[in-house]
Amino acid sequence: MVYTGKRGMAFEELINYTNKAYELQGKALINKRPTPVKVLKSKGTKVLSGFYEQQSTVDYDGLYNGRAIVFEAKSTAKKSLPLNMIADHQIRYLDAAEKQGAISFLIVDMRHINEVLLVPNGMLQKYVKDAKNGGRKSIPLGDLEVYGHLVRSGNGVALDYLSVVDRLLEAETA
Repeated sequence: MVYTGKRGMAFEELINYTNKAYELQGKALINKRPTPVKVLKSKGTKVLSGFYEQQSTVDYDGLYNGRAIVFEAKSTAKKSLPLNMIADHQIRYLDAAEKQGAISFLIVDMRHINEVLLVPNGMLQKYVKDAKNGGRKSIPLGDLEVYGHLVRSGNGVALDYLSVVDRLLEAETA
């Protein structure tokens, strides 16, 4: 996949489009979480000034097959995924949600290789723990390609990440 312009925004729009398709198919209900903003000055529907009232949790949440699903979307042109791209509160939220039974992961647009990868929460938490103990501060591309999961288009959606989720859930129960 090749994206142009504001690459992170294009990736987010692709995920939003995918989520709408999943909803129309009756497959899942997944929403983009808005960042809470305190508006100080506006003109009509346009916000002229404001500030973030609180930290958001993650980019997306919803329901899939009767389970909660939460994930953070990131886009990078680097040959690794820098952990500092993911806020500490987001890392904690992904882990806490998974401990409560949610499906929890990162979805990453690796622009260097023009691929989208799903990174399970467990993999993210391992690298975060290692980084806190003096290890590397990013997930290298080689590890992402081995332990992450390639997301392709299919099943009538642009970015069929739920097919990857299905395979991971099947592997859990096997």
